[in-house]
Amino acid sequence: MNRIRKGDQVIVIAGSDKGKKGQVTRVAGDRVFVENIKMVKRHTKPNPQAGIAGGIVEKEAPIHISNVMLLNPASGKGERVGFKVLEDGRKVRVFRSSGEAIDA
Repeated sequence: MNRIRKGDQVIVIAGSDKGKKGQVTRVAGDRVFVENIKMVKRHTKPNPQAGIAGGIVEKEAPIHISNVMLLNPASGKGERVGFKVLEDGRKVRVFRSSGEAIDA
């Protein structure tokens, strides 16, 4: 079970985009893609079969998962994440500071 999942609101804690907030669009191993964070330009060949026009395309680059923290909506800050097993056997993510469960 990952500490950061697709759809989570995160804050970047290291790198050139430090302090920016965004939503995770994709998780790939130990890397995450956050919308409108770490945008890079890539030259792309046209591919009519896939519907790609080609040219210079701007897209997100991956960020290492250690450089982002889950955003706590109550405090508005990035916080560490832990796990807790409930009485019914379910394993849920919780904020370490408050112990409250994360609804995702």
